[in-house]
Amino acid sequence: MQLYTAAQTRELDRIAIEEHGISGIRLMTRAGRAAFAELLARWPDPACLHIFCGTGNNGGDGFILAELAADRGIPVIVYQLGEVGRIAGDALEARVGALAVGVHMVAADEARVLDEGVIVDAMLGTGLSGEVRPAYAAAIAQINASSLPVLALDIPSGLCSDTGRELGAVVKADCTMTFIAYKQGLLTGVAPDCCGVISFSDLEVPAVCFDAVVAGACSLQLQECLENLSPLPRHAHKGLLGSALIVGGDHGMGGACLMAAEAAARCGAGLVTVATRAEHLPGIIARRPEVMARAVDSAQGLSKLLGRVSVVVCGPGLGQSPWSEQLLHAAVAGQQALVLDADALNLLAGSRVLTEPRRDNWVLTPHPGEAARLLGSSTADVQADRYAAVRELQQRYGGVAVLKGAGSLICAGGQVFVSSYGNPGMASGGMGDVLSGVIAALLAQGLAPIDAACLGVCLHGRAADLAAGNAQRGLLATDLMPKLRQLLGN
Repeated sequence: MQLYTAAQTRELDRIAIEEHGISGIRLMTRAGRAAFAELLARWPDPACLHIFCGTGNNGGDGFILAELAADRGIPVIVYQLGEVGRIAGDALEARVGALAVGVHMVAADEARVLDEGVIVDAMLGTGLSGEVRPAYAAAIAQINASSLPVLALDIPSGLCSDTGRELGAVVKADCTMTFIAYKQGLLTGVAPDCCGVISFSDLEVPAVCFDAVVAGACSLQLQECLENLSPLPRHAHKGLLGSALIVGGDHGMGGACLMAAEAAARCGAGLVTVATRAEHLPGIIARRPEVMARAVDSAQGLSKLLGRVSVVVCGPGLGQSPWSEQLLHAAVAGQQALVLDADALNLLAGSRVLTEPRRDNWVLTPHPGEAARLLGSSTADVQADRYAAVRELQQRYGGVAVLKGAGSLICAGGQVFVSSYGNPGMASGGMGDVLSGVIAALLAQGLAPIDAACLGVCLHGRAADLAAGNAQRGLLATDLMPKLRQLLGN
C-alpha cells in the first residue's frame, strides 16, 4: 500500500480536478458520502451528530456529511471554528447546501455538553503544519473529554499527516476515514494512539493520476513479505539454511544473546552459535541445547569463529566495556552480513571502535534513543519526524536502517517501508534482541538485507500480536517464539 505526504495528496487532488475534469465539489461530495456511510456502518442509529468544522476543505467534508445526516432525519449540529468569512470555494458551497436543509450551526465556543450521539472531527485535515491554535486546541480537548465515539475525516485534527507527530493537541478518534491516498503520518509516531480504525476511500480518483506522483513510503503486508522466503526444498539440510553467530552477553547480560539465538533458530537458521562470556555457557546450553555456545574473551577468539558463519548479530547484551569494543571491532572486520543492535549501536555512535562506520550489507535496528545517539540529536527530534530520521540513518551509515517503535520504519536506498504490526505490550526487555535474531535467520537463508529487515519486522510485530491476544500487559519477549514458528509455517 502506497503512502503519501500532504503535498503529494494535494498534487493528486489537482491532477484529478485539472487533468481529469473531476470538480472539487464532486470530490468533496464523494468524501462526505463515504464518511457518512462509514459512520452509519459503525454506529447505525446515532441519537445525533456533533460535527466540528474548520474553514477549509476538511470542514467542507463535514458540511456535506451534515447535509446527508439531516436528509436522513438524524439530528445534527455543526460547531464552527474559525471566521465564517474565510470559508470559500467548494467548502462554502457545501456549507450553503447544509444550511439550505436546515442544519443548525453555532460557533464552536457555544458547544454544549457532548453526552450523546457521535462526534465528527472535520476541523483541520492535512493542511496543518504548525501548532494547533488555542480555539482548535479547546475544541480538541472537549472532544477528547467526552465519552462519545469519534469519526475523524481524512486525519485526526492536530496530527501531522507527514510525520505522525502531535502538533500541540490531537483528536483521539475511534475511526479515521481518509481520502484519495493513505497519508504516511497515519501509521507511525503517536498516530496509532489517535487514529483508531483506519478506513479509506479513493473517491474514484482515476488510477492514472497516481502514475504521476511517486509515493513517499509504502506500508508492508506480512503475506507479501513472506513471498520472498522460498519454501524448504525436500533435500534441505542445515548447511543450506545458513549459519548465524550471535555476539554479546557481557557480565550479567547473557539472556539477551540467548533470546536472539533462540529467535534465529526458531526462524529457520540452519546453525546458530553464541559467542559470549564463559559464565553464560551452562545456562545457554541448558535452556536451548540446539544452540552452540562458545566462550570468547578477546577479538582474536571471535575471529576464529567468523569464517564458519554467514551472518553475525552483534549487540544483544554486549555492554560497552573494552571486551565489548574488541568484539564489535572483530565482528565488523569480517565480510559477513551483519545485524547491529543495542550496545553495538551505542558503541558505533561513540565513534571509538569504527573509523569508517558505513557498509552496504548490515542492518541497523535502533530504537529512538539509540537513533538519536547515532545521529547526534535528541530522542524528541527523532520522534518529531521519524521518516526523516530513518532516511538520515540510512544515508549516513549505509545498508538498511530499522527505526523501531509504533509504526516501525525500514529504509534502504531512500525508500521507506512501514510496518503497522505490533502492540504496546512489546515495551518490555528483550524484544529488540528477538528482532535481531529473526532478521539474522532470514539473512542466513539468503534474503537480501532489505527483504530480511521488512519480513523480520513484520513477523516480529505480528507474532507479538498473536502472543498478546487480549492481554498486552506482561507480554514477554520469549512469548513470541512459538508464534514466530507458526507464522513461518503458514
